[in-house]
Amino acid sequence: MPLIPEEPQIHESAQGPRTAPTPRPVPGPRPAAPPRPGRPGPARPTPPVQRTARESASAVKPGPKAPATPSTSAAQPQIQLIPASADGALDAAEEAVDLLLDTGRAPGDVLVITTGDPHPWAAHELSFGEDAYWAQHDARDDVFYADASALGRAASRPVVVVAVNGGTDEATTKALPLALGKAGALLIVCGDPQRVNTLLGAGV
Repeated sequence: MPLIPEEPQIHESAQGPRTAPTPRPVPGPRPAAPPRPGRPGPARPTPPVQRTARESASAVKPGPKAPATPSTSAAQPQIQLIPASADGALDAAEEAVDLLLDTGRAPGDVLVITTGDPHPWAAHELSFGEDAYWAQHDARDDVFYADASALGRAASRPVVVVAVNGGTDEATTKALPLALGKAGALLIVCGDPQRVNTLLGAGV
């Protein structure tokens, strides 16, 4: 005779479950996500060539208002002054460039000018000869660094960053309006505000 399993008798049904389901722990405050670093690491990382310009990033700190095209006839470029000593102007310019790249500006959109000692990248590249140096300028694949004395040869770019890291007042006075003429959308000047405003007023 086959055995028929007995149906279990559930005495607890009238009283409700004896053991409540294990309560899920109430999560506490979630840990904050690690902040995104402001600078991508070394002073000049090699940015990808394929980055495309986002015109929403035409200004470093304030919102953009100048057009994205390099044409200077449509509207006057914005001018932004970043206070910095002569010794700190190059570092301030590097931070401005990093921020521009972080916010989507294409590397080939940016020209950096120094009024005093040349940028280390420019000095290094010029050691291979002027032809190779200017070939990189013409390729427009990356940020290009030049001395203020070479501004006449440099082509216009949407953003020009000037590091007032030395040089005579006369040379800087000539360089600032030239740099403004090369900037399609934005001119960033890193230097002593009083000196820069005086020289801009004299030269522009």
